[in-house]
Amino acid sequence: MTATAPSTDPFQALRPRLFGIAYRMLGTRADAEDVLQDAWLRWSRTDAATLESVEAWLVTVVTRLAIDRLRAAKAEREAYVGWWLPEPLVEVDERTPEAVAEWASDLSLAFLWVLERLAPEERAAFLLRQVFDHDYPEIAAMLGKSEAACRQMVHRAAERVRQQRPRFEVPRATHRHLLEKFVAAAQSGRRDAIKALLADNAEAIGDGGGKVPSFPKPLHGGDRIANLYWAQFLRLGERVTYRLATINGEAGVLRYIDGELESAQAFVIDGERIVSIYTVRNPDKLANIDAPFMQRV
Repeated sequence: MTATAPSTDPFQALRPRLFGIAYRMLGTRADAEDVLQDAWLRWSRTDAATLESVEAWLVTVVTRLAIDRLRAAKAEREAYVGWWLPEPLVEVDERTPEAVAEWASDLSLAFLWVLERLAPEERAAFLLRQVFDHDYPEIAAMLGKSEAACRQMVHRAAERVRQQRPRFEVPRATHRHLLEKFVAAAQSGRRDAIKALLADNAEAIGDGGGKVPSFPKPLHGGDRIANLYWAQFLRLGERVTYRLATINGEAGVLRYIDGELESAQAFVIDGERIVSIYTVRNPDKLANIDAPFMQRV
């Protein structure tokens, strides 16, 4: 088999990085793709020979377009019914370890949930520095701000993220093994086993978008969350099935009812128990999960 030649188009070569910036800024695949389309149109009308750095130019364009789109999106999300969670990115096939590591870097739903609290330019500065490792002179040029202002934005954003997002360094194998146990307990309706895997102060956040039922505010307490899964088993029994999947670079769970995808669930664990569950039920945010993946349940 002949190997595919690498793309000579700088835009296509940088596309994964550009999409990573846009998605982390906006939290939905469609918005990120729209930003990339607008950026490509600008790129197609630009003479690359006049650019000092093609990558810096493209990152700047994508970042500024994402900031503008996020400003508009924030106004729309204020009218959103219930809690707004990012659209999950679900992997059908296993990626290479290198690709998994790249995507898993600060891509989790828990991380993006915290980023929603930041102002658009603050979010951009934080991501460019902390996730994509740009230096402050580059960030200042991209955002049209002074270096001092960018440093202040990144510092302020980092403090807010640190306060709102506990960090747990958990090996991927440990994370997956705990979820395997959780799925087995939920699938068989063993309430005590479900509860044993949840921290006493566990939190669950759901997003139905007003289109399907979801709890209207975060659910607190391992006992209450265990009761939620147990009640669903009592009500639906074998009509409910669970499948492990890679969601935003980490092991997560897809839940099906009568063979139809009902939710994508992302988890934060402390190494021993689950501390947070983010459940996306809004069907619009589940539509991009590949049909072949769903059919293999």
